Amino acid sequence: MDMAPSAHPATTTALPTVNRRRVATTAALASAVEWYDYFVFGIAAALVLGDLYFPAGSSTAGVLAAFATFAVGFLARPIGGIVAGQLGDKRGRKPMLVLALTLMGVATTGIGLLPTYDTIGVAAPILLVLLRVVQGVAVGAQWGGAMLLATEYAPEGKRGVYGSFVQLGVPIGVVTANTVFLLAGAFTTDAEFAAWGWRLPFLVGLFVLVLAWYIHRHVEETPEFRQAERELAEKEKTEQNSPLRTILREHLGTVFLAGGSFAVNTATFYILITGVLDYTTRDLGMKRDAVLTVSLCVSLTQLVLIPAAAALSDRVGRIRIYAFGAAGIALWAVPMFLLIDTGSLLWLAVGTFVAGCFLSIMYGPQAALFAELFTPEMRYTGASLGYQIAAVLGGGLAPFVMVLLLEATGTSMAVSGYIIALAVIALLSIKVLAGRVGSR
Repeated sequence: MDMAPSAHPATTTALPTVNRRRVATTAALASAVEWYDYFVFGIAAALVLGDLYFPAGSSTAGVLAAFATFAVGFLARPIGGIVAGQLGDKRGRKPMLVLALTLMGVATTGIGLLPTYDTIGVAAPILLVLLRVVQGVAVGAQWGGAMLLATEYAPEGKRGVYGSFVQLGVPIGVVTANTVFLLAGAFTTDAEFAAWGWRLPFLVGLFVLVLAWYIHRHVEETPEFRQAERELAEKEKTEQNSPLRTILREHLGTVFLAGGSFAVNTATFYILITGVLDYTTRDLGMKRDAVLTVSLCVSLTQLVLIPAAAALSDRVGRIRIYAFGAAGIALWAVPMFLLIDTGSLLWLAVGTFVAGCFLSIMYGPQAALFAELFTPEMRYTGASLGYQIAAVLGGGLAPFVMVLLLEATGTSMAVSGYIIALAVIALLSIKVLAGRVGSR
């Protein structure tokens, strides 16, 4: 049976609180700017990229092509997770985080400067896909590094809370991305926004490079990695030379269970921030800025809910809180789209807010839960793989699947069914995980 090893005890109790908080804040900021860069592509894909880079006979075909490019980034994320996991478990968390931030900054800025199809022809969508692949590799490498930087500095009994600092990067990234797009739209006409205004949010990616430099110069490697490094140095280096080999041979089941448990969260999240944006503006005739504002406000509430759920998981156990969130997503999938289909901004806000609550309940303890599934010498690899498998199965394809389901069935209830199916998989995966590693 594939039994995940128990986590090593924390070795950070002697660290000054100020150092822990500084590292956790830095990790959260790294996560926020990385996710900002990643999310601006999703928003642009829903609003403008289809017409600019994939001209076609219908708006639906253009949106599908743009969402397919959006999904390519998710397919590349396991590559970043594997490469960074291998090197991060052998060379350290910090170097991989710096590399991930650098790649993301370069790729995002490149998209902001990329000529359209009308200017350079077929080279435009090809380059767009390549830059999206680099974004995917970067975010696949980033999450494990930022998450471990926070959780491995956490004091005993507070790993959930410290891990949630990194999770806050997601709503911060969404809020920032939506805000920048709203500002770009407010200061440009519709024609100017389509011509050049949409590029401005991508050019903010230059600031990621500044943060990469700061982490390189001012943040130390985690104590748990240094301890694991010393232990490995005392052993004969055989299997320990390849954390990936150890994961694939002994803990692959745990990796897939972790991915299966989280796919519904990533799918529902990207349906809310990209699929619903396209659906409400293109099919329901709602105003772009109004829908973006709702998404922004819902994300702001997650800044409170995510750490609250993580703190509760430190007291009553990760699995219990995590499962409650997954069950809530399943139960809310149908009511959510019934409310969205009214075309009312108020009911859109209610539907997405409740969904965001359940997503936050899952997302809060997720970083600590995934970290505790693996020992430090293989933690970057194992946790990253589990997370990125969920991203591929859930998030990357979700907006694309949503458009296909809406076109094929003509009803949003098909999308609700898709979410419910993923939630059932999540609950079954969580049940097996609970039996293997125990409620934490």
